[in-house]
Amino acid sequence: MELSRNLKVDSVSRLDPAPPRWVDADDTVARAVEEMRAGNVGCLLVTEQGRVVGIFTERDLLTRVLAPQKPLGAPIRLFMTAAPVTVAPKDSVRTVIKRMQRGGYRHLPVVDEAGRPVGVLSARRVVHYLVEHFPGLVFNLPPEPDRYPETPEGA
Repeated sequence: MELSRNLKVDSVSRLDPAPPRWVDADDTVARAVEEMRAGNVGCLLVTEQGRVVGIFTERDLLTRVLAPQKPLGAPIRLFMTAAPVTVAPKDSVRTVIKRMQRGGYRHLPVVDEAGRPVGVLSARRVVHYLVEHFPGLVFNLPPEPDRYPETPEGA
């Protein structure tokens, strides 16, 4: 399989996005944290009338809420990243990588034509996709590439 071709041909669906978890824009930060813990996720989509209007990540929690000591009872809309960059299920993997790279994002919401959440893509899923293309190279790397064993291993 040729990676450059597959990056253009394979779609977001091939990356197997995680099911979306979301809260309403008027929900509290405390409610969002509960949802993140319950789902064991690092980000939540924020919706309004069923459409994605923002994203709230662990980093947002730390830098926008906890560090400045803001109240957990405040609405999530005050701390979310509004109008997040998104992808559609039919977008190419190449598009995903470019958007993540340009913005420095670790998560991208996957939305349908109406802006409704259908999934979340993480950088981890992209890495797994890339590893599929180089299994021999990746799986045969030594744990510490710059160190060599003093004695031969094996029989």
